[in-house]
Amino acid sequence: MSKNPYFSVIIPVYRVEKYLDDALASVLSQSFKDFELILVDDKSPDRSGNICDEAAESDNRVKVVHLEKNSGASNARNV
Repeated sequence: MSKNPYFSVIIPVYRVEKYLDDALASVLSQSFKDFELILVDDKSPDRSGNICDEAAESDNRVKVVHLEKNSGASNARNV
């Protein structure tokens, strides 16, 4: 049985390829480590979804949800 993280950070992702690496590095480099990072790819047309997948492969705290169609940041956070 796996231990649940203390809290979750949810980041909606849409057309942020240029900023995503820096944002991920900032969140993942925090001294507190007991959290999960949920990236919600809102059907971004750039490489943002691929960057999310690469982050999930390299850090087990990162989870990725890929939406089927773009529906806005509010809906992405609610997912």
